[in-house]
This record gives sequence, C-alpha cells and structure tokens, in this order.
Amino acid sequence: MKKQKPLLGSDIDHDFDNHGPHVVTGPVAIEGAEPGDVLKVEILSLTPRVPYGVISNRHYKGALPEEFPENDGPQEGASADNPELYNNVSLFTPIEYIDEQWYGQILGEDVQFPIDPFMGMMGVATDTEDEVHSVPPTHTGGNIDINDLTEGSTLYLPIEVTGGLFYTGDPHFAQGDGEVALTALEASLRTTFRLTVLKNGDESIPGNASEFTHPFGETDDFWIPIGLDEDLNEAMKDATRRSINFLEDELGMDRAKAYAYLSAATDYEVSQVVDQTKGIHGMIRKADFSNKLASIDSNQSENQEGGSLPNTATNTTIWLLLGSGLLLAGIAFYFFTIRRKTSIK
Repeated sequence: MKKQKPLLGSDIDHDFDNHGPHVVTGPVAIEGAEPGDVLKVEILSLTPRVPYGVISNRHYKGALPEEFPENDGPQEGASADNPELYNNVSLFTPIEYIDEQWYGQILGEDVQFPIDPFMGMMGVATDTEDEVHSVPPTHTGGNIDINDLTEGSTLYLPIEVTGGLFYTGDPHFAQGDGEVALTALEASLRTTFRLTVLKNGDESIPGNASEFTHPFGETDDFWIPIGLDEDLNEAMKDATRRSINFLEDELGMDRAKAYAYLSAATDYEVSQVVDQTKGIHGMIRKADFSNKLASIDSNQSENQEGGSLPNTATNTTIWLLLGSGLLLAGIAFYFFTIRRKTSIK
C-alpha cells in the first residue's frame, strides 16, 4: 500500500473522535455538468488490490451501541496516537479463492462467506457552504452503503454545483444488509467508473427527468429507489414514496395499483443502520414489467413513425364483394352506352 503512505504521513488535521473515518477520492469535476443535471455513474469494474480486509466494531456505534464491544470501553488517554486504548474490536479478515469464487475467512471459527465488492461511498457535492461530514449519506449520495451496487450497476445522482464534483471511497469486499457491527468487510479496491452527464429532462433519467433530486440505483435486473432518514421507519416511508413516484413517472402506473404491486412483489432492504442517516432501498424487479415496457416501446415507435395503417384484413370479403359489384356495374354501363349510340345512328 505504498500509495497510502504519503496520506498517512501528511499534516492534514484529523480529529479521531469527531471527524469522518473515510479516505475519500475526489472531487472530480465533470465537464458540462450544471445544477439541475444528473450524473450517471456506471461501475465498470471492482478489483481487490490486497487479499485481506478488516471488520470493525467500535464503542457507542453500530446497531448495538451500548452492548458491543463487550469490554470495559475506552481507557484514559485513548487517541489517534494510542488507538489501542479505545478497546475497539477489529477482525483481520483474509480472503481465499475457492472453486472460482473469493471468500472471506473468519479466522479461528472455520467460517467463510462469499465476497461481492462494491463502493460504499459515491456522491456529488452538495450546494452548501458548511463542512460536509463523510459518514451520513445525503440527497446527493455519499456514504449510501448499498451492497447491490456492484460491478455492472449504475447510480444516478442529482447535480447541485457546476462540475458536479464526484467523489468516492469506503470500498467493501462484502456487506450484509444493515452493516450492523459498524463496518462490513472494508478493503482496498481498484475501481473503474464511467461518468456521464445527463442534461435536465433527458429521457434516460429514471422517474421524473425534470425534477430529479435524490439518488437512484439500477442493475440489469432491478430498479433501486433509495430512502434516507435518521429514523429507520421514516427511511422506509421515504423509499416507498419514491418507489410509487418512480412507477407513476417512468411507467405511467396508477398510484394505488403501484402501491399494491410494491406490497406484493418488491423487497425493501435495510442498506445500513450505522451511518447516522439510515437507509432503506427497494428492489423493483424489471422482469415484472416486460409486457408493460414492450407496450410503451411500441406506442413510442408508432408516434415517431407517424402511426400505423389500420388492420383491414377482417374486411377482405366485404371489399371483394364491393369490388365485384363495381366491376359488373361498369360493364353494364359500357354496353348500355354502346347500345344507345347504335340506336341514335
């Protein structure tokens, strides 16, 4: 990890207790990005840089802040210079390649689990003069910790400042929904993104293309509306409302029927409960809408081509009879005319 040594040895002021714990890469300005646009972030590749990671639990944090770690807590003199006095628990977790799959290993317990790397933090700058903390996710993204945004997925972010100013960090090898201990398997990744600016109103923006104000995820199989709030119940409500709005705006679905569909067919997952602002995200299955999407595509195609001719195949018999009648009438009229001319002569 030679590239990290200059950072660790820098004179950047860092308060171990109050500042965010993340190493953040960015900001990256994107040419042409303006407030009101949307940044499309495609995760092209996620490659482990080292064969290990760390899972941490710290006092007063996590899903059980008053219960774990199960020790006497921080000792006097705990600081960045003496971090061991915090009495936090961190598990060194190697990964091993078994049967064409990488697995994390809980040492001493003979327990292993598959890894599925993702970046926990992806965001753009918020339009504010205040210092922004790296831990809580916001309406412009950040530390959203959604483990479904793996290689091949896409995240859409609302742009609030010129250039967008994309940033990323918090790489994971694996994470369970909730991330209950505080961190999951945090480890170093080499990540490749494709950043694309979608101008306000672009049809490829999910949902309301003219009023996109909140992160939204997508994979090959799912649409992923995201709910955020300090209260987990409110985050659930937020994710549900955003799901209904998406189905109405994107697919023209009746709101009551969208609500019913979501209740019957969509899983809502706890992104994380440890980042101050909690997250719930929905997994709307695209395959359920294959017929509806085909119908929408067909209607759009007809509108672009000026519509299609009516189907007159069922009237073939009528047209044949009518045509035959007109032909006979024409022949009769011809002979009547000839006969009349002969009589006049």
